Amino acid sequence: RDAPAAGRPVSCEPMKANPERDEETSGNTEPQDRRRKLPRFRWVNVIAGVSVAMILIPQSLAYAEIAGVPSYIGLFASALPPIAAAFFASSPYLQTGPVAMTALLTFGALSTIAPPFTPEYVALAALLAVIVGVVRAAIGLLRGGIVAYLMSNPMLIGFTAGAAILICGSQLPKTLGVENPEGTTILAKDFWTLIHPDMWSPTAIVISVLTVVVIVGGRRISPTFPGVLLAVIGATIYSVVADYPGPVVGEIPAGLPPFSLALPWDRVGELLVPGIVIALVGFAEAGAISRTFAAQDRQRWNPNLEFLSQGAANLASGFSGAFPVGGSFSRSSINRLAGATSKVAGAITGITVFLFLPIADVLAPLPQAVLGAIVLAAVVKLIRPDKIVAIFKDSPPQGMVALVTFVATLALSPRIDLAVLLGVGLSILVHLWREMSTHVTTHYDDGVLRMEPSGVMFFGSTPRLAESLMTALADEPETQEVVVDVSRLGRIDYMAAEALKGVVDEARDAGIEAHIVGVQDHSIRIMTKVFGDDSDLSGPGLPPRD
Repeated sequence: RDAPAAGRPVSCEPMKANPERDEETSGNTEPQDRRRKLPRFRWVNVIAGVSVAMILIPQSLAYAEIAGVPSYIGLFASALPPIAAAFFASSPYLQTGPVAMTALLTFGALSTIAPPFTPEYVALAALLAVIVGVVRAAIGLLRGGIVAYLMSNPMLIGFTAGAAILICGSQLPKTLGVENPEGTTILAKDFWTLIHPDMWSPTAIVISVLTVVVIVGGRRISPTFPGVLLAVIGATIYSVVADYPGPVVGEIPAGLPPFSLALPWDRVGELLVPGIVIALVGFAEAGAISRTFAAQDRQRWNPNLEFLSQGAANLASGFSGAFPVGGSFSRSSINRLAGATSKVAGAITGITVFLFLPIADVLAPLPQAVLGAIVLAAVVKLIRPDKIVAIFKDSPPQGMVALVTFVATLALSPRIDLAVLLGVGLSILVHLWREMSTHVTTHYDDGVLRMEPSGVMFFGSTPRLAESLMTALADEPETQEVVVDVSRLGRIDYMAAEALKGVVDEARDAGIEAHIVGVQDHSIRIMTKVFGDDSDLSGPGLPPRD
């Protein structure tokens, strides 16, 4: 930023003294000056943390209902978890708490084994959070953060688009003012709602539209515009003054989170697989946020610490009676834009929510339509079919992974964790199929058959090489020498080296001279172990062949 623009003359005039800057950067700064600067640093993080809390409080109520627990439990998931995460977080901007995707995964994992909004369901949600926390913390402690980079992007894109549709669908009855729509799944309830317009509430629709307009319009003015806060305050005042007859948030128990270790531990087996899925898939958003901001700021990012921080956050959430939490892209962006300089801002957000809990009942009159509209405004942008189309254009197999995951997410609802497993399995199959498709180019000239395999050779792709040799020898029966050039192979494992040795042996058995050339440095060790001191190997790092 400070470098002169190309072609612009560089001034040789001496820099003018800046007493204020000199005072800040001088090694002789007095302790009194340092103490004067410290409150300014903390004040910036306090402003950022409180700003995010004003958005998190109403969002947490909405996301709690997506997860299938009473709305006030969303406040519990927003108090201690951000504080716990701040002790270990690597990113200075990541804001932890309830997020829509993790909430929907929670609902999918629990809704088939317990009725939502019941005490049994709430206890299982807390246990699920503990499992997610243990898995994430274990990955961080074992330095397994590399898994953050291994989630297939096409699978995540397909899953995100499908899950976003389900999340928006779960809020449709609220925004239309329909209470208790008939149906066993989200899409079934949406269908019933849409074919019964006589059940719609014009007042709820107006409130929903105005809420979306305030939030979306506020973003156009400034990313930090408090649209959510203004919508909540305005709708709450209207509900009290006009005695709004539609569904509202209702009574919110005053008090602090019920920290307890008394969870249904005998049900761990039922929740282990969903917990692992949520731990990995739910971390994708937090990992992407942290990596993006670290790249923009040219800072280091430690995925192991981030896994540990998210693990601590979920443990705090579970033991305080809440549900699985994760990193929020929108709130983290606002935190950064509001001037946050360290992870202290995340702790301030949690402290603010914690201090709000005793007076949380002020939100009891808030119309449910507002919560639905808040979710729609936050999630609808994640429905990106154009991304799936773009993947298809670049790579049809990967596009199929995205499409199948997208369809499975909708079809298997509420068990969308199974859609994730299906997408992961399909991604692995596509990868193996591509790895096994080793291409072998053959050239024949004056009795010399030259073979050039390309790609990656492992036990699954080695048959292709032997098959190509047999086919080429049948086509060129006058072959006297076979030369296999392995310089275009990205990797050669033990089985591949054995296959190459087999090609040489088969050629010799047929009375044909054979050589392996182009052995790269990364393959010398395994190739020399398999071939021994055979002089038929040559490459940049090997001695010349006699």
